[in-house]
Amino acid sequence: MPKNELISVISQEEKKGSVEFQVFSFTNKIRRLSSHLELHKKDYSSQRGLRKILGKRQRLLAYFLKKNRVRYKELINQLNIREIKKR
Repeated sequence: MPKNELISVISQEEKKGSVEFQVFSFTNKIRRLSSHLELHKKDYSSQRGLRKILGKRQRLLAYFLKKNRVRYKELINQLNIREIKKR
């Protein structure tokens, strides 16, 4: 699913404060920062920011997994990300 279609599907169904939209926006930030860090390997402040965003997304996904397992599976398939590790 192209990025624009996913934005329209999420933004029409849900508000910007929804878990799906937050995970989507964090995923976009993560991809942008990852490509930045491929060019600038010693940008340590961006590395720290990336780790913080990854942690936030992981906590949101853990919460979403507990609340709605079916929509969680759909979301990770649409965004093409891995499932969170189960502890």
